[in-house]
Amino acid sequence: MSRSKERPARGGLRGWGGVAGMAAACAVTAAVTLLPLAHHGDGAAGASLSGGGAATADRARAEECTEPEASLPASSADGPSIDRIKERGKLIAGVDQNSFRWGYRNPAARELEGFDIDLVRAIARDVLGDPDAVIFRAIPTNQRIAALQNDRVDVVVRTMTINCKRLEQVSFSTAYFQAGQQVLAPKGSTITGYDASLKGKRVCSAEGSTAYEALEKKSFGALYRDDFDGTERDRDLLTVPNQLDCLVRLQLGEVDAIVTDNALAAGQAAQDPAVELKGKAPFTTEFYGVATKKGADDLVARVNKVLVDYRAGEENSPWMKSYRKWLAAGLPGIAGPPAPKYRGD
Repeated sequence: MSRSKERPARGGLRGWGGVAGMAAACAVTAAVTLLPLAHHGDGAAGASLSGGGAATADRARAEECTEPEASLPASSADGPSIDRIKERGKLIAGVDQNSFRWGYRNPAARELEGFDIDLVRAIARDVLGDPDAVIFRAIPTNQRIAALQNDRVDVVVRTMTINCKRLEQVSFSTAYFQAGQQVLAPKGSTITGYDASLKGKRVCSAEGSTAYEALEKKSFGALYRDDFDGTERDRDLLTVPNQLDCLVRLQLGEVDAIVTDNALAAGQAAQDPAVELKGKAPFTTEFYGVATKKGADDLVARVNKVLVDYRAGEENSPWMKSYRKWLAAGLPGIAGPPAPKYRGD
């Protein structure tokens, strides 16, 4: 595989003492169970969990999918999924612990914090009456769907894009954030965005991510796929289990750029002043949703009810307060959350 001669400018992370410092902080996992990594995409682990008839039906529904962000109407009614959570007394949430400002471990407080973590606590408060009644499980990008299918978590709140392909395997709430794919590269790089300037460059993305799917559709001649990708011989250099691994690769000079959600890239640019978002705007429009096990309709409807309350109040809504606290510095100018869409509207 050819190697580009361009190397990223070296720059330490601000605030957390570099990626190494954050990695050390993330090793403190008293309240978090990290699921084992696997060399496959989001949906691969669950492929064998459904019968052929169910898979055929799911594919048919996916072909009819034209508005993936449309979810079930909001409801506070209980059901089998809610009953299990209440009986347990804890909400089990799959989250990230490496995404600055979204879901990350504060090394001083030794607690998970961020925009996604605030939303998890809001769900726990509504269902169980206690925002701290949560078991957080840190899961890599490529294990989000498998964690739901294998009943390791009740919900995944982890900057997870709603799309038709994923709806074949899991269910989603209404959208709680709008994002899009963008390129992150060193400030001195000749890369100008998601365009021909990527030709011959080594581009990193997370396995099972919409960024990887975008590169599969159009790479502009970038090198984005590892040899033996998706197998045990995968080197995890250009395709990695966790999105933060790409920033490590970029800082070490092992890749030339990253393609990821602009929301996550903004957090990484805040961590490292040597990198920046390239291009004037994201080249896709994507919406994050809370994911549940497929068919957990009562839980989906309940989360949608939580989101109705979370959006309410305009400037004083819990959503806006969380946005101002965690995201406004890196993603300024957002006036509010995306409007909910419901099936049948």
